[in-house]
Amino acid sequence: MRYLPLSDADRSAMLKVIGAGSIDDLFEDVPEEARLTGAIHGLPDHATEMQVERQLKAMAGKNMVAGDVPFFLGCGAYRHHIPASVDHLIQRGEFLTAYTPYQPEIAQGTLQMLFEFQTQVARLLGCEVANASMYDGSTAMWEAIGMAHRITRRSRTIFSSGVHPHYVSVARTMAKFTGDTLETSLPDLAAATDAEALIAAITDETSAVVVQYPDILGRIADLTPIAEAAHAKGALLIAVVTEPVALGLIKSPGEMGADIVVGEGQSIGVGLQFGGPYVGLFATREKFVRQMPGRLAGETVDAAGKRGFVLTLSTREQHIRREKATSNICTNSGLCALAFSVHMTLLGEKGLRQLASLNHARACEAAKRLAAIPGVELVNDSFFNEFTLRLPVEARPAVHRMVEAGVLGGVSLGRLYPAAKALENGLVVAVTETATDADIDAFEAALKEVCA
Repeated sequence: MRYLPLSDADRSAMLKVIGAGSIDDLFEDVPEEARLTGAIHGLPDHATEMQVERQLKAMAGKNMVAGDVPFFLGCGAYRHHIPASVDHLIQRGEFLTAYTPYQPEIAQGTLQMLFEFQTQVARLLGCEVANASMYDGSTAMWEAIGMAHRITRRSRTIFSSGVHPHYVSVARTMAKFTGDTLETSLPDLAAATDAEALIAAITDETSAVVVQYPDILGRIADLTPIAEAAHAKGALLIAVVTEPVALGLIKSPGEMGADIVVGEGQSIGVGLQFGGPYVGLFATREKFVRQMPGRLAGETVDAAGKRGFVLTLSTREQHIRREKATSNICTNSGLCALAFSVHMTLLGEKGLRQLASLNHARACEAAKRLAAIPGVELVNDSFFNEFTLRLPVEARPAVHRMVEAGVLGGVSLGRLYPAAKALENGLVVAVTETATDADIDAFEAALKEVCA
């Protein structure tokens, strides 16, 4: 079969049926600056496979690899040590069954893993029920907003200024098609979160309040007063967790009254992987389970009385009429969910708490040393493994200068909020268990140099 079996006449007929003048009309929702207008930069029009491999390898060689240099990047994607046993176990035959477990009798390994994954996520996030994963943290957050809309019959969502701007951007994109109103603001480079302002903004028209925990600056706030204020107005509290390892030390959002807790599971078992694929976590209260997107694996017994696993709930567009579906999420991130579950099982509760303690201790040590550099100020009065520094110089060029010194020294707020002048000296630093004493020494030396 030809790779492009359609003729020009076929394509013209198809465009005529859907009322489009050209193929380009199908991409009108993609911003102009994001569209490719010419050839792919750096690649020849024609080359042998061997030549292309060499060229791509040379291009890849220009990357600064996370494991090769002192690494202090975070802001939603974190470098943690992943045991080699995780990769070994996820390739076992028990899990190499159906891509999607439509036929439970031949997908018992996959279904049992999903059942265990759900249990782990529910306990970690402090909720009664969790689904069998989502695409990633940002889309899980949007699905939570849609779920709150269905439950409350309202469409106004208030965001804490501490929610990751990339997550907010995803929600804005989706809201264009649903008519939801999203109220957002920029964070202040200060130790206090905007909890009081959030509470004051909740009205009888509010569907949900969205907070990040810890937030984009690494700050940790008590979510209980926000949950109580939201519930008093009939709204829901959605909590977003981008660093699940933190929940090995700090109280879970569900324990503080969050109605829906979503997150990014990348930190546990998955790895950085150039930004994906990742795994979205989604948990909620049992009374809302029918409105939960995605799928739910359950435990049962077969005709012989033996334990078995099935898809208990799957209200997605492939199974029921589109207008009745809770989501058009078509699959779960099965392999990444498996890696998460295997790593979590290897850690256990005690291991997770130890890992979290090690992260926090390393971050405290680094924060103390970096804040002692003349002109550098620690913004946070609370944090887990990620904190924000106020530099005496603009952070974005400072980060680039540290890269030249062989140090990946944090994420500049100027990169995340390019139009916010008040944030341009902010630097978000993540310190995990992978940071050695030598790494912190190198970071300290590089930051002293750029701040001098």
